[in-house]
Amino acid sequence: MLSRFNAAVRRLIVGHAQSNSKPLASEVLTNHLAQRGLPPWTSFCVYRSAVVNDQFGRSHFNWSLKGANYHILRTGCFPFIKYHCSRRPWQDLERDDRFYTYLKLINLGIPTVAYGIGSWLLVRVTEEVHTSKGKVKVFFLNHEDPGAIN
Repeated sequence: MLSRFNAAVRRLIVGHAQSNSKPLASEVLTNHLAQRGLPPWTSFCVYRSAVVNDQFGRSHFNWSLKGANYHILRTGCFPFIKYHCSRRPWQDLERDDRFYTYLKLINLGIPTVAYGIGSWLLVRVTEEVHTSKGKVKVFFLNHEDPGAIN
C-alpha cells in the first residue's frame, strides 16, 4: 500500500515538474554518474530545493545507465537529498526499499534531519552537474578519486 501511495505522489510531482525550471532529481543522478564516467561508487548530496523530487519515497533501488547497474541508497536529509551509488548487478531491492522507508517513518525522520545538518556542516567538495535545465551543484563530504573502488 505504501509503495502505491509513493508512486501516486511521484506521478503528481513529475506532472507538476513539466512547467518547473528545476531538473528532476533522477536527471541529476543520471548525469552525475555519466559525467563521472560510470564510477564504481559515489556518494553525494544535492539541495532538495535545486531539483524536482521525482524519486519521492524511494530508498533503495536499481538504476541502470549505459549498460551499468547501480544500487542506489537514497534518503531525504534536510536540506539535502543524499545518494550513495554502488555499481552492482541488478538485484530485487523491493524488500530493502520497503524496510528503509518504514524505518524512516518509525524514526519520524529525526535521524535523517540530523544527518542533513551534519552533512551541511561538513561538505567540503562541490561539482556542477549539467542538466537540460542548467547546472546543479552537488556536494561531497570528501574528495572522490575517479575510478577508486572505495
